[in-house]
Amino acid sequence: MAGNSYSVLNAMVDIVASPSKALDEIKPHTSWLWWPLLITIALTCGLLSYFYNWVDFPWLVEETIRQMPAENRAEAADAVRTFMQPSTSMWTSVAAIVVVTFIVYLLQSTYLHLANKVTTGSEVGFGQWFSLSAWTGFVSVFGALAGFIVMLMADSNQLSAESLQVLSFNSLLLHAAPGEPWFRWASSWGIINLWTIFLLSMGFARWTGSTIVKSAVIAALPWVAIFGIWAIMI
Repeated sequence: MAGNSYSVLNAMVDIVASPSKALDEIKPHTSWLWWPLLITIALTCGLLSYFYNWVDFPWLVEETIRQMPAENRAEAADAVRTFMQPSTSMWTSVAAIVVVTFIVYLLQSTYLHLANKVTTGSEVGFGQWFSLSAWTGFVSVFGALAGFIVMLMADSNQLSAESLQVLSFNSLLLHAAPGEPWFRWASSWGIINLWTIFLLSMGFARWTGSTIVKSAVIAALPWVAIFGIWAIMI
């Protein structure tokens, strides 16, 4: 454990550079969770706000229509053109990020809290699990930064929002085109998610005394279930 001079800034560096140290230090400092939480939300909202002001929006509207199922395309085209405006899309995305982030962290914290009660009975409170969710989710800032780099280096501003997800499995491995069955599935998770699962596994093990294998199974189970069922449905 580090000394009393250890700060939230140290934790933000160590969650990447020395995660075991960061996880040990953040456990008793639940109030620190607001820093990674707000920074993650702010950077992600900033990315999409910039995107909707940068992208060739008429092109994006027509690309959105083109990706719709052929049988629904003609009927929905006018509604899409009416609804999709830069400001509407931006504020809808910002609101969705805030709401979805809190919902995901609440669900994940509840799951970890219950998993701990059932499997170990360690004295770790719900607030601490929410803190762990916020801190392990902090690494998603690298995905947001990668998105900014994509826009800054792009040859044109005709890019979809999915094109910003350069660390997704679709960008790295599958390369499915928009509209193909596996496109959404592979674009929805990637390296950042694996990194988060790794940190959750380490955190659960260090906070409860469980083995790393048991902790990894607990941390990965929701992801395996969600994306496994989604894959079967495809």
